[in-house]
Amino acid sequence: QVQIIESGGGSVQAGGSLRLSCAASGRTWSNIHMAWFRQAPGKEREFVAAISWGGGTPRYDDSVKGRFTISRDNAEITVYLQMNSLNPEDTAVYYCAADLRTAILSKTSDAYDYWGQGIQVIVSS
Repeated sequence: QVQIIESGGGSVQAGGSLRLSCAASGRTWSNIHMAWFRQAPGKEREFVAAISWGGGTPRYDDSVKGRFTISRDNAEITVYLQMNSLNPEDTAVYYCAADLRTAILSKTSDAYDYWGQGIQVIVSS
C-alpha cells in the first residue's frame, strides 16, 4: 500500500517562509517523479513544482519561481518544498503526489497516481 504523508503546513505572515515535507512509503521507489500541487478555496487544483528521483532540472510554476524550491532526500524518500517570500495568494491546501508511470516530469495532475491528503498553508497580509 503506497502512502504519501505531508507535513509542515501552518500559518505565516506575508513575507515569511514555510517548509513542507512529503514522506513516501510502501514500495521500492525508483525512477519516479514527485510533485506539489495546491488548491485555493473556489479554485482548481494547480501545479506548483515537481522533481524527478533520477535527477534533472526541477519544474516550477511561474508564480512560484524564485520563491519556492523543491528538493529530495533519496535516503529518506522525502520531498521538500521550501517556500519563501510567501504572499496571501499562496494560501491553499498543498498536495504531494507521485508519478510512477510517465517518463517525463509532468505538470499535469492526471500524470500522478498517488496523492497525500493535503496540508493547509495560510498566509496573512
